[in-house]
Amino acid sequence: MDEYTADGYTEPCGQCAAVDWGISLEEQFFCKNCHNVIEKMREVTDESFLDIKNSRVSKMAKSMKTENKFAQEWMVCEGFQLVLKCQADALVSLGVCLQFKTEVMWNFWKRFLQNTRQAFVSNPISTADQNSESVSETESVVCSVYSFLDGARSEAGEVKDSGSFTGGRSGSLDALAYIKRIDCKTLNVMTMPRTLALCYLALLWVREAITLADLLRLVKERRVPYLNIHDNFPEEIKIFGRDSLIFRVDSIPSYSMVHKEAVDLAQVMKLPSFPMVTRDCLLHPIPLTVRYLLESNLPDGLLIWVHKVIDVASIGDDSFLTFDPVRQKPALICYDIQAAGVIIVTMKLLFKLDDRVEWTSPGKAASEKKKKVFNVERWYKIIQPAFERARQKMEREETRQLWKSHKPFITSQKDKSLVFKKRRVVNHLQHRFQKLTDSTPEQQVSTSTSFSSFHFHWGKEQGSDGLSLHKHRLNCTFKKKGVKRLTNRKYWHTVLSVCPPTCSDHFSEIEPSLPRMYVWLLDLFSFLLGVSQAQVHKEVLNIERRFTERECLPVSKETPPPKKRKNKQTKKPSKI
Repeated sequence: MDEYTADGYTEPCGQCAAVDWGISLEEQFFCKNCHNVIEKMREVTDESFLDIKNSRVSKMAKSMKTENKFAQEWMVCEGFQLVLKCQADALVSLGVCLQFKTEVMWNFWKRFLQNTRQAFVSNPISTADQNSESVSETESVVCSVYSFLDGARSEAGEVKDSGSFTGGRSGSLDALAYIKRIDCKTLNVMTMPRTLALCYLALLWVREAITLADLLRLVKERRVPYLNIHDNFPEEIKIFGRDSLIFRVDSIPSYSMVHKEAVDLAQVMKLPSFPMVTRDCLLHPIPLTVRYLLESNLPDGLLIWVHKVIDVASIGDDSFLTFDPVRQKPALICYDIQAAGVIIVTMKLLFKLDDRVEWTSPGKAASEKKKKVFNVERWYKIIQPAFERARQKMEREETRQLWKSHKPFITSQKDKSLVFKKRRVVNHLQHRFQKLTDSTPEQQVSTSTSFSSFHFHWGKEQGSDGLSLHKHRLNCTFKKKGVKRLTNRKYWHTVLSVCPPTCSDHFSEIEPSLPRMYVWLLDLFSFLLGVSQAQVHKEVLNIERRFTERECLPVSKETPPPKKRKNKQTKKPSKI
């Protein structure tokens, strides 16, 4: 809170008897010691009034304080348009092509408004009071087209003359009606989680190398505005009252929620088939698996087996990967989780991951260690400490982040003074604590800094997370009668039958009976992607189903290693 000096006023405070006065933005005197607000207002000397110097006024009129701060009448859809503009600007500053903002993002938003009859149609659904002095919703949105592309209204003077700027109004015109439309599930309106879904659809359309997991990580690191989005609103757009129910967010939506909203939005906008996801696209499973193999410090030789898994399961075809919202076949694929699932299936094929075979696999001898032969036990001992350090670092960064916004939400006029008083108390305590600890406040992450999609750095350089195993060779095959065979001859998997849509997730039930090495691998990739272990396990099952459909994993009579807790979800292993 900006404060002026209280020169000339030396009366003691009525509560604590201290003489330490400050003046708030509302021109009221308050005690800096106990934060007691008194009725006295700041005395202002106006030398320009009737050319009489030292004319003293004891109260500032409301019109005098706001004559240069006109409050703009605005619609909720205009507020979401500003949110999308801020998010698009942040992504462009991080390296996304300009076409993403100027063409794709704007066309998607316009298409959404047209299909939901909010704007750009001959008979829009009006949610504002028709008797108000504001302009119609269609005119309001059309006038703000240039605000989305250029950052400012080119016809601000015309809108001001037409009466859309007033000195006393604050808050949107249709917040109450918009909230009612949100409660009605049959009406499609924009929400804060849907802004991220719209950004993801636009990124997918231009085939950028930013997956949904990357987008949510950018939001989490405050590089893409989402939390406290009203801090980015201009002064003339006031968030007040019911607006806080629409634009206030207390947490980042989950991966599955944004993915579902993206599918729903694509159907509402009736988008055509997206551009083909070919091998030159970075969302294809082959380049994505290369990225996650480097991230998880696995050897380059594993890529050959990954390609075989992709080919046999037929998940690298253009027709399978390309999203078509109209036909809904294929569905919107979780490209990043699918790539992680392919790597896990490949690791199970080569090393079984049953808490027994992977620890006795070839390459464990000291002589083979000198030859740089990949060994799962050595890989685990390198990865696990770095994994724990990265998780603790992420938890510390989340704890240090300032979750409070710079502009507080004001839900009613009577609570305005109380909100500002609490904010003064918080700022005062923070200032005193910083003096006491002789520390400086944490600096927020800037969107202009470079962004790395990798969590770890492997190598011998100083500051790396551990020794790199990328150049180590695999020793997981042998020749028998001139035919190359895998050293691991058995493959285990859980029940692959598809549950009905109403069935809940079974991962929590079967997790205690699963091998610990497999669960740890799920945990590693769930951390890298920012999703749950159940989502990664579900994708592993999807890939394994595509194997069994092609009779690549016939059922064998042998069972996996016995566990203490029996579960009906465990199935007999298969012979390769």
